[in-house]
Amino acid sequence: MEKKICIAIDGPAGAGKSTVARMVAARLGYRYLDTGAMYRALTWQALQEGLDFSDEPALVELARTADIQVLPTQDGSPQVLVNGQDVTLPIRSQQVSRQVSWLARIPGVRREMVQRQRRLAAGGGVVMEGRDIGTRVLPHAELKIYLTASPRIRATRRAAELAARGEKVDVHRLEEEISRRDLMDAGREVDPLRPAPDAVYLDCSQMNIDEVVEFILDRAKGVN
Repeated sequence: MEKKICIAIDGPAGAGKSTVARMVAARLGYRYLDTGAMYRALTWQALQEGLDFSDEPALVELARTADIQVLPTQDGSPQVLVNGQDVTLPIRSQQVSRQVSWLARIPGVRREMVQRQRRLAAGGGVVMEGRDIGTRVLPHAELKIYLTASPRIRATRRAAELAARGEKVDVHRLEEEISRRDLMDAGREVDPLRPAPDAVYLDCSQMNIDEVVEFILDRAKGVN
């Protein structure tokens, strides 16, 4: 029986981590864990409660008490619940996207979320994606991938996703927002976005999704 490993996929916003991680998990029969969805769910709840994003104690308390569930569905995409409410679609809004990095930079929030994520990954057989999986959440993951692409490519892909949901966005503005978020994620004091020393660095600007998935699956075979 093959050992079930932990696969960590990190990278900046819009690199395609969620789609790739979901497809890799499906092919391996693993659980897919979208940590970004957890931070988005928390951000959405903070917005609903009208919390001040400079009020760190209130946000840390929310991270400690909010019931966040990321549940698998038949097609492999996660269903996200906050305190029993389905927020799968609302957490992908531009409003949440603009605020999530502010919340994610708070040390106490990150501590609470990392603990949750480690519990979810206990026992292996998971593909977990986010910003600090290989460096902080699962530093001992058997396979680490750092997935990136140029800001323009990421903005174009993200705009297409939003358009499919009926949201019209300006690609140039979206590229500016993505670049700004990159700076915030890479520059935060706690758990900044960066490749783990032992991560495989993969620029997918000129690759399609299937090519990226096959690349990671080949690497996973080498681990087992």
